[in-house]
Amino acid sequence: MAGHSKWANIQHRKGRQDAARSKLFSKLAKEITVAAKMGDPDPEKNPRLRLAVKEAKSQSVPKDVIERAIKKSVAGEGDDYEEIRYEGYGPNGVAVIVEAMTDNRNRTASTVRSTFSKNGGNLGETGSVGFMFERKGEVTYNAEAGDADSIFEAAIEAGAEDVESSEEGHIIWCEDTDLNEVSNALEASLGESESTKLVWKPTTTTEMDLEGMQKLMKLIDALEDDDDVQRVTANFEASDEVMEQL
Repeated sequence: MAGHSKWANIQHRKGRQDAARSKLFSKLAKEITVAAKMGDPDPEKNPRLRLAVKEAKSQSVPKDVIERAIKKSVAGEGDDYEEIRYEGYGPNGVAVIVEAMTDNRNRTASTVRSTFSKNGGNLGETGSVGFMFERKGEVTYNAEAGDADSIFEAAIEAGAEDVESSEEGHIIWCEDTDLNEVSNALEASLGESESTKLVWKPTTTTEMDLEGMQKLMKLIDALEDDDDVQRVTANFEASDEVMEQL
């Protein structure tokens, strides 16, 4: 999940269990298979596949799992997945985008709708909350990669738009269509990134108190528990005090 970029690492803070990690691995493997099926099975010739492999590696997905996912596409195995985006509202009117890959659109839509309604939210029409987000490329580096000035300089030189630096690390933003090019240039100057992916970046955020965040996390956890759901993004913002109590 993701909210305001400041909380991009919330999953790590929550200390996800092995079961959740296994689920994450399977979702990343699914993205690799789909990316390889849609283009060339060589990551160097397929930008989407290269980014999928990079993201999988950053989450410590074993090499054999990555290779198996690519081989599945080459062998023509694996279901034909359809990419679908759902939009809705969570507790306190927070905007939520759910990205899914499914081989059964009706099943996924029904499950997502039910999950929203059971957890204090409601599924909307496509476009109902999308206008509150921008599609962006996001490249993250840990704090040790350099100070704010040097990272900013490297990012602008690489063709990025902006950088957010904090004690936790650096988040570099670029146009979604420039992500592959920008991440390659950053890798040449700064080394391997922690994460490189396309995200929905909120343009407006909703401030949440502890009770609201607890309800929202319940909804997001339930959505992420669905095997068809690849990623959940919400436009929440919360204070350090609230986040520490979750």
